[in-house]
Amino acid sequence: MDPINNTVSGLMDMFHKRMTEFEVRLQKAPADPSNTSNLAAEFTVFKEFIAQALNSLQQQVELLARTVDSMEMRGRRGILLLHGVPEEKDEDTAKVIVGVVKDRFRIHSFAEDDIKRCHRMGRSSSTTKPRPILFKLRDVAVRNNIWFEKTKLKGTGITVSEFLTKPRHDLFMAARKRFGVTKCWTRDGCIYVLAPNGSRHRVTSSTELSSILSRGGTKSPEAASTNAPQKPIITSRPKRAAAIKK
Repeated sequence: MDPINNTVSGLMDMFHKRMTEFEVRLQKAPADPSNTSNLAAEFTVFKEFIAQALNSLQQQVELLARTVDSMEMRGRRGILLLHGVPEEKDEDTAKVIVGVVKDRFRIHSFAEDDIKRCHRMGRSSSTTKPRPILFKLRDVAVRNNIWFEKTKLKGTGITVSEFLTKPRHDLFMAARKRFGVTKCWTRDGCIYVLAPNGSRHRVTSSTELSSILSRGGTKSPEAASTNAPQKPIITSRPKRAAAIKK
């Protein structure tokens, strides 16, 4: 943070100093016409400098945000979310998780001691949709064992997902909207996309999502379904086909 704070402080000091100088010279401008052209040239140079400095500051802020996000994601490495499990009053979420892991994942060695902490996310409401269960495992190997067996949940109405940070969750949702649910997945907090040409990409920003579409030369599934032109109807020509067979 210190480099960013120093940059901001330096820019503010320079900005106030130069703007004060411009104000003084503007007051003298009517008495000296040559001063007006010089002032305009200096102001243009100053404006370009400020634009470059702000761009540099923006890059530093983005780098800091990515660093913080990466650190937060590492702290969530042992956490998973369990969706679609019926919710009951005064339930023991640890026992609920153990039951699901043993019955659905067929990991019979799993026990409550493997869970470091767990709870339902959000506030309870009168809606019938159950809240997801957040649970953190003591051993990352146990976490991975559950994660890579998630295909066994197919058709059960229960799903498991990684506990992504908000920026990564928003990016993942945007990727699914553009490329389709079956073409996007996460692993160790990273987001992957299967492009229309079959190539696999790891994405970290919305700009990268757009570049994948532009390189592939295709539109998103949503755009393709609404804007795609109708294919021409090709009528058969039996006489021509019969002539070719002969």
